Amino acid sequence: MEFFAAIALFALKVFVIIAAIGALMILILMIVQKGQRLKPLLEIENLNDHYDSLEQAIKSQTLNKKDLKKETKSWDEHEKKWSQESRNKLYILDFKGDMKAHAGDHLREEITAILTLATPSDEVLVRVESPGGVVHGYGFCASQLQRIRTAGIPLTICVDKVAASGGYMMAVVANKIISAPFAIVGSIGVVAQVPNFHRILKKNDVDFKEYTAGAYKRTVSIFGEITPDGENKFKTQLEETHALFKNHITQFRPTLDLNKVATGEYWYGTQALELGLVDAISTSDDYLLSRRKAQDLIQISYKMKKTFSEKLSDAFGKTLSQLWNHISQDLFHQK
Repeated sequence: MEFFAAIALFALKVFVIIAAIGALMILILMIVQKGQRLKPLLEIENLNDHYDSLEQAIKSQTLNKKDLKKETKSWDEHEKKWSQESRNKLYILDFKGDMKAHAGDHLREEITAILTLATPSDEVLVRVESPGGVVHGYGFCASQLQRIRTAGIPLTICVDKVAASGGYMMAVVANKIISAPFAIVGSIGVVAQVPNFHRILKKNDVDFKEYTAGAYKRTVSIFGEITPDGENKFKTQLEETHALFKNHITQFRPTLDLNKVATGEYWYGTQALELGLVDAISTSDDYLLSRRKAQDLIQISYKMKKTFSEKLSDAFGKTLSQLWNHISQDLFHQK
């Protein structure tokens, strides 16, 4: 056991030394690269090529030589014909939202890029995945999508997993909403949670002073006493926000029964179809496959380039994680 303990101690020392050296190298690189600004990157991928390669791969492994030769000849003829044709474009964007809708900045740039070239004969498809978040953040994202409709370009939203609350605020802007059968849709409501520690502070003789100008500059706070007047005003503001949300939905889906759907509840895709919250049941994959013969499928994503130190940091972190896993496994097996 002493031998194994010595080996484990040695391995741990090596791990600590490597970690220290790596951290020092990353720190030096960060200092050297401080002030350098890397331009963002607009990535463009033709998904027709991706789907074509999948089709060819499965055929090459399943068809006999005679049929494969026939398919290859037919495929070459089709490919030649398609390369000579000018087809409409289907631009594809992915939006994965968090509470603060950080992806909105990338969405803005992606839409701006599309609007420099797209025409009303094209189409934009956005795969939205978001449980919602702050009102102003998702209001901004919905406004970005509205730019597409203002330009007269058909907008389709696909919901494969979830578009609730702010996510549905975005989705409703579309000309057409497509949902997977069990995707979560709706949650047309507003929620606010404010913990309050005033009684704890008062019990322990701790004073909390907050100075404001304006009767409702601070209606409720974490440490201050919540007055009936302040609480009523806060609730009124929530109701006003909910009214704005409902007006936004009515603008794009005037036939919806808001008394039925704007209750804060969410529904699964098939239920949402019955309520008129979505227009069709399908996955984004099936929709794209159905369009690949008629349109050029162009996926666009806006990303920030990583600095060399960031890439090194990611690689070093991964290496350390793997090394630690090996050490942990060795220690575990020795026991």
